[in-house]
Amino acid sequence: MDLHTFRDSVAKPQPPVGSSSALQALWWDAKGNWKKAHERVQEHDDTADMRVHAYLHRKEGDESNAEYWYRRCGVAPSILTLDEEWEELAQELLEQG
Repeated sequence: MDLHTFRDSVAKPQPPVGSSSALQALWWDAKGNWKKAHERVQEHDDTADMRVHAYLHRKEGDESNAEYWYRRCGVAPSILTLDEEWEELAQELLEQG
C-alpha cells in the first residue's frame, strides 16, 4: 500500500486489514480520533509504536510526555509540522510493510 492509498482509506469505517498497530494509530489520528489512536500504541514497546506514541503526545500538546517517548525509541524530537511528521511516519511504516 502506498501513502496515497493509505490516506484515501481514512474515508472507510475501519483501518486497512493487516495494518500494524502503529499504522492503525496514525489512521485513527487522521480520522480525528486521538483517543483510539493512543489506545492502539500505548501498550506496545516496539520502536514503531513508541515513535507514533511520541507523535500523538506532541500533537496533544504534552511535550514532556512526547519527549519521554522520543527518548524511549531513540529518536530526537521532531521539528517537522505535525502534518509533516504524520506523513513521514506513515511513509516509513508503509515501506516497512
